Amino acid sequence: MTTSPQAADHADQDRPGAASNKRVLLAKPRGYCAGVDRAVITVEKALETYGPPVYVRKEIVHNKHVVETLRERGVIFVEETDEVPEGALVVFSAHGVSPAVHEEAERRSLRTIDATCPLVTKVHKEVNRFAREDYDILLIGHEGHEEVEGTSGEAPDRVQLVDKPEDVDKVTVRDPSKVVWLSQTTLSVDETMERVDQLKGRFPDLQAPPSDDICYATSNRQVAVKAMASECDLVLVVGSQNSSNSKRLVEVALQAGATDSHLIDYAEQIDESWLDGVTTVGVTSGASVPDVLVMQVLDFLAERGWGDVEEVTTANEKIAFALPPELRKDLRDNPNGPKGVR
Repeated sequence: MTTSPQAADHADQDRPGAASNKRVLLAKPRGYCAGVDRAVITVEKALETYGPPVYVRKEIVHNKHVVETLRERGVIFVEETDEVPEGALVVFSAHGVSPAVHEEAERRSLRTIDATCPLVTKVHKEVNRFAREDYDILLIGHEGHEEVEGTSGEAPDRVQLVDKPEDVDKVTVRDPSKVVWLSQTTLSVDETMERVDQLKGRFPDLQAPPSDDICYATSNRQVAVKAMASECDLVLVVGSQNSSNSKRLVEVALQAGATDSHLIDYAEQIDESWLDGVTTVGVTSGASVPDVLVMQVLDFLAERGWGDVEEVTTANEKIAFALPPELRKDLRDNPNGPKGVR
């Protein structure tokens, strides 16, 4: 019986002490962005300052591990503010909320801390500005996503959601010369521009936002994946199924030339069969993922022969956002307040 060169190579790699060309390409930047970091720290500081329980409307960020860890520390996650006892403290998630949610919280005398990412707040302000100027606003985003609901809620009578290609044909505007597009901050850059081009086909005078709506972190993580994808037999994206920016990284990896790509929350979710015949594994993580989860994936791979890790750096992020002002004030006024979790 003869052995193919490929099979012989594989057999050589499996022999103890044999040289291996297995490697990991690790994307940088990856993981926590400034908005997520600010939101998570906001909840942690609220627990320390006021003590548990702290209520959070929706998931503070879209990551299973983060949410479960905070729940263990005394956070109660609710879907709507009417589930929060009157007069209690509620934190609004990084994805933002509509004015109607703020008004309901005020009616119920809730103490609120707004952990909305400043880049999402920027889009909210753009909606308000263009609504005041009587524009029709075409919001490119995913139906049902919390960020989209919050942004649309700033001017529901002026905003139309454009999600899928077929939505472009359903758009109706009052004046084709007064139309602007805005976008959810966590989309694929390429997919968003495809939708913009479709809209321009219908509305040649379509205006663009004053500055990019897709956040720097979403864009940077996509660029890093593109830089390594064509060399990867497999790209593992650490992130949760409800994380829009994490799911986009899987799509971007495949579009940029990766042979295979999967989204996982934890290392133990890696199917051993994905590694069959794989030489180069790319690893990255969504903007709401703590790096400890990535390190666990690297440990999993190292145990199976992928111990050679090379970082692929396409940008160095140095952005940081201040904590919400209402929390900063209490931290200043009460530096020795109750420490609820530490």
